[in-house]
Amino acid sequence: MHLDLSGLADPPMQAVQIPQPRLERLLEECAADLGARIRRGHEVAAVMQDPDGVSAEVRGVDGPYRVRAKYLVACDGARSTVREMAGIAFPGTTSPEVNRLSQVTLADEGVRRDDGDLDVPGLGRLRQGFTRTDRGAFGFGWLTSQVLLISTTEDEKDSTYQDDEPMTLDELHDSIRRILGVRLPLGEPLRLSRYQFQDRQADRYREGRVLLAGDAAHQFPATGVALNAGMIDAANLAWKLAAEVQGWAPPGLLDTYHSERHAAAQRTLLHTRAQMALRRGHDAAAQALREVFQEVLSDEAPLRRIGALVAGADIRYPQPDGAKHALNGAFAPDLTLDTAHGTTSVAQLMHPARPLFLDLADRPELRETAERWAHRIVIHTADNAGRPADAILIRPDGHIAWAAPVGEASALLLPALGGTLRAWFGPPRSDPAPQAPSSQPVTRTR
Repeated sequence: MHLDLSGLADPPMQAVQIPQPRLERLLEECAADLGARIRRGHEVAAVMQDPDGVSAEVRGVDGPYRVRAKYLVACDGARSTVREMAGIAFPGTTSPEVNRLSQVTLADEGVRRDDGDLDVPGLGRLRQGFTRTDRGAFGFGWLTSQVLLISTTEDEKDSTYQDDEPMTLDELHDSIRRILGVRLPLGEPLRLSRYQFQDRQADRYREGRVLLAGDAAHQFPATGVALNAGMIDAANLAWKLAAEVQGWAPPGLLDTYHSERHAAAQRTLLHTRAQMALRRGHDAAAQALREVFQEVLSDEAPLRRIGALVAGADIRYPQPDGAKHALNGAFAPDLTLDTAHGTTSVAQLMHPARPLFLDLADRPELRETAERWAHRIVIHTADNAGRPADAILIRPDGHIAWAAPVGEASALLLPALGGTLRAWFGPPRSDPAPQAPSSQPVTRTR
């Protein structure tokens, strides 16, 4: 099914076409700038933990060696060996569907119509999007004016290929022929991949000093969400783990990683399982269900709701004080902010990856409370047209820890703000600091 969000002025989900090799290079450059060392070709052979830390036996390119740290985070994929060594179960199922994905050119440009559809000999007009037959599903769209993105999906309970056997263009041709009954004039392949959907989740994301993130923690039975989910895992875990390592984490902070991200992955499993149910059937009843669902999504409200569900933008983490503001626990909106230094945005102010306190109503009493945590958070004063709250406290992972309802009395706000700051960022300084150390500046803009 095609989910068309293009008609929305502010869609809840947007796609950025970054090839995975380039994305990996960008992330590696960022990590290196922050002092990380990437060791390729090294394999973890054993993991041992004790009350003080974790040791890993590693098979390196120059021989075996041991590393030790306070914590170990397993981001080693769905077949995680670290997860197995930690004794964390990974229950679930494997779908019989085999999915093939390719980026490929056309050998005969004459089959392309002016509107982007294809005129295929022996078949006729083939429209962009998904075409279903009783043998599977075929989908295509244009990545560029020359490059097609093609996908096929078939049930292959008795498939003959091996998981580690590279996919070939002939294999793609054969899959298309089985589904459509014709041969497409495909040209040069730029990417060929084959995969089966997994429906799995680790029963816990932490075992002592070993934690899981990304595909090591979950596998979803529908594509397009795993990358975001894994990166959000990492963002959620990183600042909490830093607080533990640096010694200022309040009690239970690291445990909130499991409680928040395990529940978030369960919700992602909910909608990816629903997607699987919608796509699996090939009979008239299944087609009727898809048509009804598509009709419902022609209205803006359900379209927005499903878009936010797929994007993960509707996830709200429970907050320590149980406050009921609509923003609490939600992912922070990227508000446009007017300051004395010009116009900026929430996203731009989040670049330092530190907690952010935004005073949107020039309330000095709220800033005075926040300044007791100036050694932990960055404080800004700014204006926002139609502000959703008088003040917002944003965690380093982009989720809102606390929001002040517009116009609410200080007597109600100050205890809640202080309690939230203490719950997430530890005890305050005994006295308000006029400024933070030079390495962690407090910035006030107006």
